[in-house]
Amino acid sequence: MASPRFLVGIDLGTTNTVVAFCEITDDLQNSAVSLFEIDQLIGPGEVVRKPLLPSFRYHPAQGQVSPADLTLPWDNQPVAGDIHSVIVGEWARELGAKVEGRQVSSAKSWLSHQAVDRRSDILPWAGATDVDKVSPVIASASYLNHIRQAWNYRHPSNKLEDQDVVVTVPASFDETARKLTLEAALLAGLSKIVLLEEPQAVCYDWYARHQQSAAEELKDLPLILVCDVGGGTTDLSLIEAKFDQDELSLDRIGVGEHLMLGGDNLDLALAHLAEQRFNQSKKLTAASLTKLIQQTRKAKESLLSSDAAQEVKITMLGSGSKLLGGTKSIALSKQEVHQIALDGFFPLSDFSQTPDKRRSAVVEFGLPYVADPAVSKHIAEFLHQHQHVSYAALKQQDTTKPAIPVGLLLNGGVFNSDLVTERVTQLLGNWRGSDITVLDNPHPDWSVALGAVAFSKARRGAQLKIGGGAARSYFLHLQEKNKIGKALCLLAKGTEEGHEIRLSGRRFSLTLGEPVRFNLLTTTHDTLSNHTAIQNGVMVDIDPDLFAPLPPYISTLQGEGVELQANQKERVEVQLACQLTEVGTLKMECVNLDDDSKRWELEFEVRNQQADEQDRQTFHPRLPECKELISRIYSGNKKSAESKEIKTLAKELERKLGKRDDWDFTTLRQLFDAFAVGRKRRRRSEAHEKNWLRLAGFALRPGFGDATDSWRIEQIWSLYPQGIQFKNHQGWTDWWVFWRRIAGGLNQDQQETILADIAKYLHPGAMKNPQSAKAAQELGYESMVRLAASLEHLEVEDKVLLASWFLSKAINHNQFEQAHWWALGRLASRTPLYGSQHNVIPREQAQQWLPKLLDQNWQKEPMIAFAAVMICRKTGDRLFDIGDDYREQVLTKLKQSKVPESWVNLVEEVVELSESESKRVFGDALPSGLTLVNH
Repeated sequence: MASPRFLVGIDLGTTNTVVAFCEITDDLQNSAVSLFEIDQLIGPGEVVRKPLLPSFRYHPAQGQVSPADLTLPWDNQPVAGDIHSVIVGEWARELGAKVEGRQVSSAKSWLSHQAVDRRSDILPWAGATDVDKVSPVIASASYLNHIRQAWNYRHPSNKLEDQDVVVTVPASFDETARKLTLEAALLAGLSKIVLLEEPQAVCYDWYARHQQSAAEELKDLPLILVCDVGGGTTDLSLIEAKFDQDELSLDRIGVGEHLMLGGDNLDLALAHLAEQRFNQSKKLTAASLTKLIQQTRKAKESLLSSDAAQEVKITMLGSGSKLLGGTKSIALSKQEVHQIALDGFFPLSDFSQTPDKRRSAVVEFGLPYVADPAVSKHIAEFLHQHQHVSYAALKQQDTTKPAIPVGLLLNGGVFNSDLVTERVTQLLGNWRGSDITVLDNPHPDWSVALGAVAFSKARRGAQLKIGGGAARSYFLHLQEKNKIGKALCLLAKGTEEGHEIRLSGRRFSLTLGEPVRFNLLTTTHDTLSNHTAIQNGVMVDIDPDLFAPLPPYISTLQGEGVELQANQKERVEVQLACQLTEVGTLKMECVNLDDDSKRWELEFEVRNQQADEQDRQTFHPRLPECKELISRIYSGNKKSAESKEIKTLAKELERKLGKRDDWDFTTLRQLFDAFAVGRKRRRRSEAHEKNWLRLAGFALRPGFGDATDSWRIEQIWSLYPQGIQFKNHQGWTDWWVFWRRIAGGLNQDQQETILADIAKYLHPGAMKNPQSAKAAQELGYESMVRLAASLEHLEVEDKVLLASWFLSKAINHNQFEQAHWWALGRLASRTPLYGSQHNVIPREQAQQWLPKLLDQNWQKEPMIAFAAVMICRKTGDRLFDIGDDYREQVLTKLKQSKVPESWVNLVEEVVELSESESKRVFGDALPSGLTLVNH
């Protein structure tokens, strides 16, 4: 590969993507940095070069634009998995303000959203049914791919993939979001990039512009707050300026938590105001609101600028035949926008006021925005968390007063407004009790990209490099019996990249060929609650308020394939080695104690699964004898078949472990593993099969929650084609209940396989034929209904079909009425238990079913009321929430039907399911300690 000729910095922003570059010369320090103007469509067939590429995609309808309208200067090649004929950039942004449901925006926010599958095709979130969708990873890759193609068109002999490229990410991005950013870059053809935190990039840009005077300017500014309010996130960092014999050094000493709060939230607040102004008797649809937001975004930018007009008009086009007749306009005034921006987002709050953490209904478009939009309070909370290092940096002896930074560096489009800049400066000045120095940033839209190039210069020794290393500390969670356990520091905050930390004092004996798991915790704090400083190798008590769990690192270590005797396992002694990679992610390896070259890299599970660690790690004292009992009954010893123990197995386990519903998560999975070993001998007798299905299914429910559950499901899925040995009504019922219980761990293909097998018995036509009706009954029809409704990974069309079948049967047949109503509620629920929100049945479809439910007698059959509650459960996301008129009708009927108050609450406001409701929806009590993550 040719050596790079250019240093390139890419600010992959929520709202805009910006690229800067400089040539690698002998005098690199003084090599000029320029913005790369990006070719993009601004109208049909009209290409213009602009410094900002708006981070928007538009998916045109068939025939809406001709291929000639999409012509770019290069032969456009989409990334693998993307759709063709997509518009990216300014024209995509403009079209989204005119046509609803076809625009992808805020892909970067989706990339960091833990409760959705970020590799699934879910964008545009409020997309119409005929709109092709893509994943947040593909959307992000498409912007990088556009830039790569634009660059290569202009630099054919110095392709972007061969240059020294830095891509910026929020400092608060976690491991998963960073790795997904790298994945997007790889899809875009950029296999060698380095990640840089955005607040550091802003600081690099400031230093690059002040190299000659920086030491003088920072002489009295030992502590600087970088506040970067972007389109999707607010990113906070602390930079310490130190002098050693007049030599300036800069270190990043504090990083904030991930805050989904930025310009998007302000645009949304203005859109809500405009929506009220239009005097809509009905709320706008999610797609219409998205369209309106594009206009309020423009209005905000215009009214917050220094030469703003007094007001801006916003026009709402009608739709259909009334397109022009239905057009309405309203005005937003400069004063209103300033008031919302200043008082709502940057209030002059006290330093003691921290954000309200209530669960809020601000879940617009599926994104979990923070409950409290006051950036001021989030800054206060961040500074509270970093008081220890702030006192040290300021050399402040008086700890009765808070340690407040003396310098302020602001970034993000919102700070183009002098009013907002003055407000934040005044806020910190009030807290400090003296003036704050604002470091200049003449171009908040470009500084991150320019700073990324300055960072590349620093990596080559041509400029001061900001120290700081790892932005957070990583700990290994060492569980203890009946306690939350201790945490061992693997990699302390500040550890420089590429520096391997070996935990030489600890050895782990691992079994090869079986999954191993390491639970990791992370913290951005500098000290723990007892003021212990965090260092590599230190063992500490766990304070749940300071630590956040990471997805566990998991791996199956492959052995040498050595021939071993039966029941022997190949084991190896290892140490853990960790380092912060050059690209900014954590690398963990198990290193063989006898041979340093033998290393197994650990990957973490990206799926967000939550089980309470305290519950998860308590081993019941009688668990070993229960496992031994299961092993004996399902062992290779034929005598165990005659044993009476199999008939009393369930009672015996409850006698030893307590009531079945009280078995904790760890106990359940340990029991399942014992059953899994004996799975081949489950068919030994009818009692063996019945007990195996009932107990193993109960122990593995809901099929996920533990990092090694995917491995367990892999083992168990091979049983599905084998079916059951003892084919009677009870046997089939137990079989379907087993698969319903663990359905949450099955993937889409596996769920579709099950549906294909049972659909013929569920079809309404089956009931009309006496033979097929009898067959369905013998095969456990009711359990098949409940299983089908529990398959949340099915395509929406399949769910709609099943729901319409069950609704028709519930109304027209008395048999299995409860099961049919339950299944309808589960299928049409607004919030899935484990599936991704994008597979929820559309609200328009669900609303068509509600009149039929409202016609029924809910007091006679409360399950109908519960189905209505699931269909009308409030999510806060208007894409899924049913209309207010239906909500009122359902609430009225619920109150008349004397249902539990908690059911009414679920329809009235955004609340979590209680334990009893979870049990009703799931069909079983959930394992103690397992929290289903609400998407």
